[in-house]
Amino acid sequence: MSFLARTDRKGLRAGAVVVASAAAVAATVWGVAALVGPGGTAASQQHMARPGATDGSGRGDDGRPGRQLQGIPESIAHASESGGNTVNITIDDGPDPRWTPKVLDVLRRHDVKATFCMVGPQAKAHPDLVKKVVAAGHRLCDHTMNHDTAMDKKPVAYQEAQILEAKKLIEEAAGGGAKVEYYRAPGGAFTPDSRRIAAAHGMRPLGWNVDTKDFDKPGTAAIVNAVKRGIGNGPTVLFHDGGGNRAQTVDALDQVLTWLKEQGRPTGFPVRTAPDAPGAAGSPDAAGASGAP
Repeated sequence: MSFLARTDRKGLRAGAVVVASAAAVAATVWGVAALVGPGGTAASQQHMARPGATDGSGRGDDGRPGRQLQGIPESIAHASESGGNTVNITIDDGPDPRWTPKVLDVLRRHDVKATFCMVGPQAKAHPDLVKKVVAAGHRLCDHTMNHDTAMDKKPVAYQEAQILEAKKLIEEAAGGGAKVEYYRAPGGAFTPDSRRIAAAHGMRPLGWNVDTKDFDKPGTAAIVNAVKRGIGNGPTVLFHDGGGNRAQTVDALDQVLTWLKEQGRPTGFPVRTAPDAPGAAGSPDAAGASGAP
């Protein structure tokens, strides 16, 4: 190869290096401009937070409980995912080592799925029952740590701890990556902050339409009649598997599920992502809404 040819090739390589270097510099300058906005403030989309948004802690960039990012509305759910005349069976205050297995047996015999609203320490004490609930295809609901029916009058930090600590214990007890999908305030003591905290962590606030009053043990017949009288108010029915002797509840649940089948009423789960109309029991704007003990 001649001296001139070698010189020309070196010149070409040098020119390519210069062009590549210029391109890299331009890209760097462009990237910095994209990352730094007017006044030198960071403008990267990766780090930009919408007002009220949350990073998963439940709190927004202003330190207040944040808006959810997971498509879960903050409104209180009552309707059924399946629509139509579907009924939602919900079970509160467990798990209980004596009564939860009996409730599960009734549900299994009727081939019905329910939503279990669990108290955090109860779930921690009975992880085997939480696992059985999940294995049977039922859904989990957060019913706080201490079942404080006056928590709507407590500081936001207290409400947040009640909700998130219970969620953690329930999910740890369930294992296998199972998630708590709903939050039900004790006694219906919802607040805008508690609903926002729940939604930010993937839990739909859950109300009820029919309070069976089974917690007060009024008798099996009275519990069944409460459902028959009240089911016209909406599809979500409240029972209990914790908080005392639930023998009446177990018998009444068996009769209610038989009656629903006779009425052609299927059962299912409450909505999680769809809007829900206000004004039903268990919602903060409901006139005379009764609380679940």
